[in-house]
Amino acid sequence: MTLPPRFILHETPHWIINHHLASALPGYVMLGSRAPVDSLADLPGAALAELGGLLARAQRILETQLQPKWLYISRYGHVPGQPIHFHFIPVYAWVEALFWEDARYRALDAFATPSNAQSLTDGAELTLFIWREFGERPTPPAIQGPGVDEVITRLRQAFEQA
Repeated sequence: MTLPPRFILHETPHWIINHHLASALPGYVMLGSRAPVDSLADLPGAALAELGGLLARAQRILETQLQPKWLYISRYGHVPGQPIHFHFIPVYAWVEALFWEDARYRALDAFATPSNAQSLTDGAELTLFIWREFGERPTPPAIQGPGVDEVITRLRQAFEQA
């Protein structure tokens, strides 16, 4: 798949960092391998050597520029033909507030009581919320703060300067 240039934040010989194409959440970033492999074990040695520093650099830039409450970094994927890639998912305080306000997601809290509900939420539940509400919903929630285009510009500049 060819990425539209407007979504690309940074490129190295082995990796491409881009804003997630299908997410309306500003700062949801992908780090994808240029090598057509879907396993860390199959990456060229130079790509593996570059990976750790690039993960750390992306984390520092996203946390500094966007200041999310949390930044989830994960690997998903089992779609044949897609190269290995990592997700950087910013969880802003306003996103978490939207999650708590949405009664549909309370069904996930089978063991929650009014006094402990928020302490039981985990990354999987917030990730599901972000995927469904900012990625799959035809009309995503209103964004608080800069939008996707502004965030892309800021992050691109930060990668150039770092």
